[in-house]
Amino acid sequence: MSFQDVFGTAPDGSWSAPGRVNLIGEHTDYNDGLVLPIALPNRIVVTASQRDDGRIAVASSGHKGITEFAIDELTPGSVSDWAAYPAGAAWILRESGYAIGGANLLVDSDLPSGAGLSSSAALLCATSVALLGLRGIEVDPAEVARLAQRAENQYVGAPVGLMDQMASMCCTAGHALYFDIRAMSTDQIPFDPAADDLALLVVDVKAPHRHVDGEYAARRKSCEQAAAELGVPALRSIAYDDLDDALARLSDDVVRRRVRHVVTEIRRVEDAVALMRAGRLQEVGPLFTASHASLRDDFEITVPELDVAVDTALEAGALGARMTGGGFGGCIIALVAADAAESVLAAIEKAFAEHGFTPPSALAATPSAGASRLT
Repeated sequence: MSFQDVFGTAPDGSWSAPGRVNLIGEHTDYNDGLVLPIALPNRIVVTASQRDDGRIAVASSGHKGITEFAIDELTPGSVSDWAAYPAGAAWILRESGYAIGGANLLVDSDLPSGAGLSSSAALLCATSVALLGLRGIEVDPAEVARLAQRAENQYVGAPVGLMDQMASMCCTAGHALYFDIRAMSTDQIPFDPAADDLALLVVDVKAPHRHVDGEYAARRKSCEQAAAELGVPALRSIAYDDLDDALARLSDDVVRRRVRHVVTEIRRVEDAVALMRAGRLQEVGPLFTASHASLRDDFEITVPELDVAVDTALEAGALGARMTGGGFGGCIIALVAADAAESVLAAIEKAFAEHGFTPPSALAATPSAGASRLT
């Protein structure tokens, strides 16, 4: 399906934004913590043309029909389903004073939806850079990320943190993005598994998750409740060495376990970055595995498919493995010897068949660049 076929005119250009895989640092972003994502080569592409009537029409290669709306009439909830994301991007840009103007938008993607690879943030970021690019408006990538997060929070209604959007906008090829949410600072950490004869295997377990449901919001609420009870602005303020004292001050065991995950996960990010900077990538594997155990036992966001995939990868020789993303489905990552990637995936496929799960699929996890104009 070409732009010409859908809209009857030639496009003015195309823009893209990638999905992401978070190496480590799960559910720490909305706690003012640390995260370490990479951008994937898989991207959402928005091909676009200007129109002068103040209206936006959006179509997608994966959905039937065209959704059209007036920019000036957008309010949270006024556009639903998948088109809420491009509508949300237009709404937040308008609310922030950017003169974006009308547009025809065609969305295409090779990024699996519902796999925990941040297709929603990629769609928001790709739409934003397309709408801005059509009018020649230059905005700092980190600011676009913040606007995209606000759109997902306020327009779509998903209480997500800022990691996904920052990864989609600010990652660079061959690096992981070390993002300190409290300081709003980033650092590019070299990440080249192939140089150490390693590979990062990303396995989609085909158990889709959705951030808008109550579980994600419940985890965030528990963290905010704990911070309030401990008298700190966010759980990042609890030092690792003070964790036991903080846990003893909490009255609810569930909240206590949520706090333990966040504080120990932030320490794992710090340890992973130190090892990567020292060229000791192989030693990051056990941190992945410890992260998964924490997400499974303390944060309680794994599902059987994720646990089986991680356990099987480790049994098949992976140096480390963990679920990645918001949880309740999605993907795992496994750090494996480069020549063992196929055998580890085969072992996971066999285990899934034995459990009666939907067959998984694998993605290449080459660290890639953030959002950009293509044509």
